[in-house]
Amino acid sequence: MTEPFARKSTSMTIDRRAFIRLAGASAAGWSMLGASERVRIVASLVGLPLSDTLTRRAPEIANSRTSALIQGMYERGWVEGVNIRYEIRSSFGGPENRATAVKELLELNPDVILTSSTVETAAMMAATKTIPIIFATANDPVGNGFVESLTRPGGNVTGFTSSTPEMGGKWLELLREAAPQIERVGVLFNPKSTPRAGRFYLDSIQSEAAATGVTATPVPITEPSAIDEAIRAYAGAPAAGMIALVDPFLVINRLAIVDAAAKYRVPMIYPFHYFIDAGGLMSYGASLEIRSADYIDLILRGTKAGDLPVQSPRKYELLINRKVAETLGLKLPASLLARADEIRE
Repeated sequence: MTEPFARKSTSMTIDRRAFIRLAGASAAGWSMLGASERVRIVASLVGLPLSDTLTRRAPEIANSRTSALIQGMYERGWVEGVNIRYEIRSSFGGPENRATAVKELLELNPDVILTSSTVETAAMMAATKTIPIIFATANDPVGNGFVESLTRPGGNVTGFTSSTPEMGGKWLELLREAAPQIERVGVLFNPKSTPRAGRFYLDSIQSEAAATGVTATPVPITEPSAIDEAIRAYAGAPAAGMIALVDPFLVINRLAIVDAAAKYRVPMIYPFHYFIDAGGLMSYGASLEIRSADYIDLILRGTKAGDLPVQSPRKYELLINRKVAETLGLKLPASLLARADEIRE
């Protein structure tokens, strides 16, 4: 499902012809790589735990992303253990763990650093202004001070965005299509880990709410123990639903969120398919394809990170779990189902 709403020129995607020119310009450097060339180090700082039974599928998400990166690099001539080495650390657990992970990676003197989200990118940028950094996904990279502009990042940082502020209004629009009886909506997020402490999306959500007569209320939480009560508050009358923002805290705790939404029968829309995998009602967001290998390859061949434009998502996907909808007593309109990229039963 391609993005069905008009977008402001807040981001751009490098076109294929321009990408080929960049790759060609860097290819000359590849000829210098031989059997005697030192092994390049790609450091990766991720926000999800690499092994944690309490969050169950979080390790699988992190490891699947790493596998996709390794495969993408292999297709570009980078063979693990031959001419490239991957060092991965998790910042999961709070600021102290994050600081330790950053320190460990920098001590390896990596050739390029891959960060998984906004929080990890900010931590790495504070620690180095010279080593190239690529964010695999980030929101508002200009507003966060990561890059000077999307087309000409400058400095040592570039990468990929996952959404725009207008997504907030789109989530509310889709949620109301699924549950038109909704009179109020709660917006769930952790202000410590979501873009601009939630404001990145809240403005468009509240604008859409005002235009449709719905009351939209921010629901900030900072601890997993607050999830159940936050969602319980939106059960019963008047009819209500909830929106989960782009937020690594919510991804890590998605099982508790989905379980509470089911227990209290609260229709909820999510930004990633991970929540649908856990039994959520519906999600709408960027297709989480792994594109980092494109830029890591170019940088290892000699291109400067600041010369590579920030890229926006190429595709947005709508996923719906019809069985969950039936459990909630929702009769989904045919027009909504027809636009879904995937309907799960």
